[in-house]
Amino acid sequence: MEQPQPSSYSVPPTSRPPPPPPPRLLRTAHTLAGTSVVASDGPANTFSPFGPAGTAFSVLDAHPAVPVSNANQTPSSSPPPPQLPRCPPAGVMFTVSDIPPGQNAPMHRTLSLDYAVVLSGEIVLVLDGGEERTMVFGDTLVQGGVNHSWVNRGREWCRILFVMVGAEKVVLEDGTALEETVFKR
Repeated sequence: MEQPQPSSYSVPPTSRPPPPPPPRLLRTAHTLAGTSVVASDGPANTFSPFGPAGTAFSVLDAHPAVPVSNANQTPSSSPPPPQLPRCPPAGVMFTVSDIPPGQNAPMHRTLSLDYAVVLSGEIVLVLDGGEERTMVFGDTLVQGGVNHSWVNRGREWCRILFVMVGAEKVVLEDGTALEETVFKR
């Protein structure tokens, strides 16, 4: 199958389109009697550590370990505080990243198995071995602890949904363990 070609257009920060609104987050729970209810419905907390024109992160949910207990999902549950997405070692994280046109995320490796879906825009996945793949609306990715970067070469913001599951370190045949590399704000 032919790979979609990325845009080569560079967007000056002053002419970027405005960022998308925060994702809407609905949470369900049980009442004390066991009836299903919508516990909350509103915009997710968004964290923009690189300024209002930079990449924004919305951690929608996170648990330190799996399996999780649905009995603890009460109507008073609140979303996690704004933070850079980093999956708990034995847990799970559900997050959205909004990457502006003309911006890239530094090369990094997470200790997680990541499931990603492009919700809008286009993004280029860059691997440390030099491979690149352009992802567009609806494209999915299963990524297991590889060193990677994201580059938005398009004209619009790109929104990517991630489900991250804690994973063991990748160990090479020679016994070398590949460590997590985390970019800082």
